[in-house]
Amino acid sequence: MTQPAAQTRARTRELALAMALELASFRRELHQIPELGNTLPMTQQRVLDALSGLDLEVTTGKSLSSVTAVLRGRAQPAGAVRPVVLLRGDMDALPVAEDNRLDYKSGHPGLMHACGHDLHVAGLLGAVRILHQLRDELAGDVVFMFQPGEEGPGGAAPMIEEGLLDVAGRRVDAAFGLHVFSAGHPCGVWFGRPGPQMAAADELHVRFIGSGGHGSQPHLANDPIPALCEAVTALQTMVTRSFDVFDPVVLTVGKIASGTRDNIIPAEAAFEATVRSFSVESRAKIRESSVRVVEGIAATHGLQVQADYREVYPVMSNDASEYDLAHRTIVDLFGAGRYRAMPNPEPGSEDFSFIANEVPSAYLFLSACAQVDPSSAASNHSPNALFDDSVLPDAAAWLAEVALRRIQQGV
Repeated sequence: MTQPAAQTRARTRELALAMALELASFRRELHQIPELGNTLPMTQQRVLDALSGLDLEVTTGKSLSSVTAVLRGRAQPAGAVRPVVLLRGDMDALPVAEDNRLDYKSGHPGLMHACGHDLHVAGLLGAVRILHQLRDELAGDVVFMFQPGEEGPGGAAPMIEEGLLDVAGRRVDAAFGLHVFSAGHPCGVWFGRPGPQMAAADELHVRFIGSGGHGSQPHLANDPIPALCEAVTALQTMVTRSFDVFDPVVLTVGKIASGTRDNIIPAEAAFEATVRSFSVESRAKIRESSVRVVEGIAATHGLQVQADYREVYPVMSNDASEYDLAHRTIVDLFGAGRYRAMPNPEPGSEDFSFIANEVPSAYLFLSACAQVDPSSAASNHSPNALFDDSVLPDAAAWLAEVALRRIQQGV
């Protein structure tokens, strides 16, 4: 039989706290060996070593350095079908040169776990070990997703293509994940919201093609630079005049390239923009509208244009029911004072959104701020970002507890 919720809850916290030093040591080992993208051989091996000896069904990715582990619960479910829950931790780092004085500082020059993914891996490992100890009371199966490539090129989609969501023998019923932050909230505070949690992230690549010439005789050329400048400002106006302020879109041109000298009119001019949106409807609309604007400007100037709109990560939206379970679990484990409701979504993006597009999911945030004043702390992706290991038992306990409760809830 499954244990009463309060007793199980106490056990998950106790088991997590008992491994606090071990989880911190593992996290610091990972922090010293940051790797990029979908190829993380050293990180993958550390994870495999940490999982060895446990009663798990472990597989590795074919096209990327992923690790997937399935834990089979030993208890019988109330219904005829065994529930399956997925827990995820991403493993990759960033091309950032660490500027911290730590005895476990990055040992790979120019690379750093500046987004806290080393904490995600350690927290997920803690959840594996907690649930492994409680597997006699586990009336379902848990899929543990150790994912590379979250920072790009994206590891969730290829893991799904390789069968992640069906690896337990039937489709995952729900998925849960978390992300740590190094600033913004006091250490140990959780935060999130139902519905859109993080933005869709897309790219707009535009190239205007004209004809070059001498800067003193622009009438003999077809200058693409004025069209490019007009397009940049027109896109900003389009955003403010075409989209609901309560369903916002952000379009930021971050790169412009053209020309070689001051007196040479170039034949081409290009820009690249990041585009953020928070609903399926606005995402579709900004794709159509942005391309239409640049094509219209090109036609007005008698230029050719190549407009390439690239969808990268979808909106990360929390399922209302799974969010409610995730939120209640936090309150029960740590108290209502440890949770802050987010009034607005986070404009950053997450490729856990690919999981959430497939199965009902909840994805929440946890502050691991290592400074007394979170408002002045270096944020994620900074070379000075610092994360407090004290949150690792909380991350592990929450992941384990929410999986237990979701399995008890049934299919």
